[in-house]
Amino acid sequence: MPFSLAGRTAIVTGNSTGLGKAIGLALGQAGAQVPINFAHNAARAEAALAEYRAAGIKSCPVQCDVTSEDGVEKLFSDVERQLGQVDIIVPNATCEQPQLPIEEYDWAYYQRMLDFFIKSPFLLARRGLPHMKQQRWGRIINITSEVYQRNMAPFSAYVAAKGGQIGWSRSMATELAPFGITVNMVAPGWIPVERHANDPQELKDGYFAQIPMGRWGVPADVAGAVVYLASEEAAFVSGQTISVNGGLTPLA
Repeated sequence: MPFSLAGRTAIVTGNSTGLGKAIGLALGQAGAQVPINFAHNAARAEAALAEYRAAGIKSCPVQCDVTSEDGVEKLFSDVERQLGQVDIIVPNATCEQPQLPIEEYDWAYYQRMLDFFIKSPFLLARRGLPHMKQQRWGRIINITSEVYQRNMAPFSAYVAAKGGQIGWSRSMATELAPFGITVNMVAPGWIPVERHANDPQELKDGYFAQIPMGRWGVPADVAGAVVYLASEEAAFVSGQTISVNGGLTPLA
């Protein structure tokens, strides 16, 4: 069957909720084994685990901090013991994302953004690459954002970190291509999930008015793009970005 991921194991960080949960479900429904990775909310993780298993997805919960070396080692060790070697990595975990003038940020917050969007993908890739290189097959799919292409402001910490993540992904795509490992990006627009529940309605209305397709994106839109990039059908695609925002931004 096209887009089958049968026999593969995929890590999606921060997938107990939001876009991450939808991405993991879609990868699992395509045949992959997908653990539930979470940092704090065990009850939410258990609910997501039940949802995955109800969909017939082989899974297991792993609590860890994916911005630390020890946390990434725990994630891979637990998954390898319970599900097998990891073939697909989707760095998705994030933290709060306040939009502030630059004077109101401090360096600690900038560093937190870098930890999630550059350090964590680096640690995940470094830990997963030996197996991928040995089998000459692997997928790394970074969840970036339209904010880099749209020069969003006031949002400098997030935009800067996403720009770094995009540059890292492009360089890694070239470095890993000889090993049959692809590195791509999916750049969602504003797709409301649980953490956007309290966002001001006027902000939502203003963004919605700009979407050429005239509808909100949903998590499944992002998940479908990830499944494609993870599949064998995308084996000759690397260093690319799929923008999932209803036509709002063409990507250079």
